[in-house]
Amino acid sequence: MPRVLIVAGSDSGGGAGIQADIKAVTMLGGHAMTAITAITAQNTLGVEGVHAIPPAMVVQQMACVAADIGVDAVKIGMLGGPAIAAAAAEELASGLYDAPVVLDPVMIATSGAVLADDATIAAMERLARRATLVTPNLPELAALCGAEALTDPARAATDYAARMRTAVLVKGGHATGDTVVDRLFDADGEIARWEHPRIATRHTHGTGCTLASAIATGLAAGMAMPA
Repeated sequence: MPRVLIVAGSDSGGGAGIQADIKAVTMLGGHAMTAITAITAQNTLGVEGVHAIPPAMVVQQMACVAADIGVDAVKIGMLGGPAIAAAAAEELASGLYDAPVVLDPVMIATSGAVLADDATIAAMERLARRATLVTPNLPELAALCGAEALTDPARAATDYAARMRTAVLVKGGHATGDTVVDRLFDADGEIARWEHPRIATRHTHGTGCTLASAIATGLAAGMAMPA
């Protein structure tokens, strides 16, 4: 059974975060383990409060399950602050985690709540350099590249992949048009894409968390990146 360690925040409404991650990993046949970075008070209307967990406790959650149960993949979501991001990066370098890492650079909730400040976004760089895959949407890719907006997302993703030495899945949900296109890049450019007619719905909360956890489970099971 693929063992997936999820480092992310808790969503009290159950739609995103740790709760969505556990559901996705479990439904795909994996064993979900968690290191909770923050507790949020949120519902279908939005995020009402965020309480970050002390970095040392986040690391202790990671280390105790890695040392005992073992880890086949790591999924990183909401970090709760730059100190937690730095502590998680340091822990991943400890030697206990010889496994793929999927970084979902959670910055803004679907409701519009800001979940990562500038210092946290800057601290994500070390995690990105450790990651096997980074999964930004278009606004998150712009923020990772230090831009207000992107005129050429493909070039930005390729450059970022080369700089971080990782793969980048650019999610197209924030683009316009009747077709949503997700594109996978490495340092040489686009290597795969997926297209689907846009689903007209307001029920998008937790989609990024679910996708990243699903990919982490596939990698944990030994699947190749495009698959």
